[in-house]
Amino acid sequence: MTESIFYKEIYNVGIIEIDQPDSKVNTLTTELMKEFEGVIEGISRSKIEGLIITSRKKDVFIAGADIKEIEGITNFVEARSKSKEGQAILNKLENLSVPTLAAINGAALGGGLELALACRYRIAASSEKTKLGLPEVALGIIPGFGGTKRLAKLVGIMKALDMILPGKALSYRDALRAGLVDKVVYEKLLLEEALAFIKDINAKKWLRRPKRKKLLNLFLENTAPGRAILFSKAKKNVLKNTKGYYPAPLIALDVIRRCRRLNLKDSLDVESTEFAKLAITGISKNLIKVFYLSQEYKKLTGVEGKPIKPLIIGKCAVLGAGVMGGGIAQLVSFHNIPVKMKDLNYDAIGKGLLSAYKVYKGAVSKRILNKNEAALRMGLISGATTYNGFKKVDIVIEAVVENLDIKKKVFKEVSGVVSDNTILASNTSALSVTEMSKAARNPRNVIGMHFFNPVHRMPLIEIIKGEYTSEETVATTVEFSKRLGKIPIIVNDTRGFLVNRILLPYINEAAIMLEEGISVEAIDRSAEVFGMPMGPLTLIDEIGIDIGYKVAKILEEAFGERMRVSQIFDLANKNGLYGKKTGKGFYVHRKKKRIVNSEINGLLGQIKSKNVKSHTGEDTIKDRLFLLMINEASRCLQEGVCLRPSDVDVGMIFGTGFPPFRGGLLRYADKVGIQKIAEKLSIFSKDHGEKYTPSKLILELAKSGKGFYNS
Repeated sequence: MTESIFYKEIYNVGIIEIDQPDSKVNTLTTELMKEFEGVIEGISRSKIEGLIITSRKKDVFIAGADIKEIEGITNFVEARSKSKEGQAILNKLENLSVPTLAAINGAALGGGLELALACRYRIAASSEKTKLGLPEVALGIIPGFGGTKRLAKLVGIMKALDMILPGKALSYRDALRAGLVDKVVYEKLLLEEALAFIKDINAKKWLRRPKRKKLLNLFLENTAPGRAILFSKAKKNVLKNTKGYYPAPLIALDVIRRCRRLNLKDSLDVESTEFAKLAITGISKNLIKVFYLSQEYKKLTGVEGKPIKPLIIGKCAVLGAGVMGGGIAQLVSFHNIPVKMKDLNYDAIGKGLLSAYKVYKGAVSKRILNKNEAALRMGLISGATTYNGFKKVDIVIEAVVENLDIKKKVFKEVSGVVSDNTILASNTSALSVTEMSKAARNPRNVIGMHFFNPVHRMPLIEIIKGEYTSEETVATTVEFSKRLGKIPIIVNDTRGFLVNRILLPYINEAAIMLEEGISVEAIDRSAEVFGMPMGPLTLIDEIGIDIGYKVAKILEEAFGERMRVSQIFDLANKNGLYGKKTGKGFYVHRKKKRIVNSEINGLLGQIKSKNVKSHTGEDTIKDRLFLLMINEASRCLQEGVCLRPSDVDVGMIFGTGFPPFRGGLLRYADKVGIQKIAEKLSIFSKDHGEKYTPSKLILELAKSGKGFYNS
């Protein structure tokens, strides 16, 4: 067995250092837990004065349990047994007679935090890498090593719910404020401070000060009526955020409620039972696959297997201070990179700065940053109306109006003032990067960086390789994107790229169904019932009908009748119904609610539809929307727009909000069955045209009996 646990003694204090070999992080595998148990049993027979548990890994205490083991669980008995085994080992830690201290030097997540909670005390390094949380709900499960009981006991029911239900991790500051850690220390002095802490405890020079709670908190946690309100409100919030598709947060809430008055043994029995029920569900397996995808794409280089070193981006410039330009500038500055935002006049620059300021203000209110940190990062954004200083920037991100001629003009201008190594990136959502590069002095440096709005929230970025884009440019842009906290997918240069090529037909088809007499509410409800965060007509109102229409017309120009823009889409745009930003689109948007826009009915009266289907059922609406997406995604694979089914699934989950519990668009297709999909598409094609004609790839998969992921 490979050694992962290292034990030594200093000044009669035991020190356990965890260092899993051949891994950048520590995870609580069965093997490691057994080794840990053996060390704890040995310590229980020793005469040490205290025990410190820490990690040798940089910036990571323990990242959690072994997800591969959880993924491999196939039955309830096995799942419950694994949970009980982990609980028993942490109970042995908790029952040691000497003071135990977790010295947390970075991420303590999931099982890692549960281990720390089994210690009597916790100190944490004052590093931005220090994060403490129980994010198990993101994998469709709940904490299984005692976390639900111990966290609620330590920090209170309210804070435990606030952490466990959304799977939120706390910074070292918030962890100290919540009472989750007892002390915050300088990172380089963590071990010295831990030894001093044990010494102070034994000398009775340190006592945990109880956290003062507000009267409202006392009422909500310590009285029966208050707890009823607290749990009821928490349940409403969970249902609002998950729409009931993710059972883990509701189960976690119920476990915390049920175990409030139970002793530890009975609480652990409840927790392990509910953990086991969740661990074997299809939802959990799909969410684990999505987690793997996110981790895989965060490691992407764009030039896999080639010894190409990315250039270091030290300074950035953004052309265009609109909504996207301001958002991109804010994101870049947030990651401590100086950025110059250029536009035609200072009024435009002022709007871009205001857009960035609002994001920072929100970050302060959510305690992501303090006021000084926000001010320092906001100060990294400067404005300009000329190209002065552009010779020194390493990357220029163009975010001007979505017009190819204008973009080519901008690329010609900027390429004449930057250095030979400066990367020129376009935030285009649909236009040809290759055509833009033809206007630049050095086409090898031109690439697409398609951000999604709102920039600071949406995790995806599409990296578009033009015909002339060099591999060094790709590698540098991918590395820069990851530095900005984005999940990159690399796609080839074709109209609409990947995400919009799949998303816009879905939105357009919703508008066509509206022309056929199906109601706005029925269309959006079908998508929401499927699990989408919002329906397609709500989505286009949020994006902006004018913006979506431009992209839709680009696709129609490229792909012809298959992508023909709906008449109602066209009329809404021509009549200035642009969506939420103008207050009217397919809906009328008010402060706290929205209602269907009656003006749309007037526009519908101008359209004569060939297919009136006012009584179309929810399942048919759903199939028309999502089978169309699958068909277009298969064409993207067939044409080499992207290389792997996972490119599609990452793009749709992190770029459009496709429900993660379904595992991704093409994983969902595999579950439905490709042969069944081909049959339904063929039926739809008779009434609704060539867009539903099954692609060559779908027909091949259907004939072979294979799926996208096992073709």
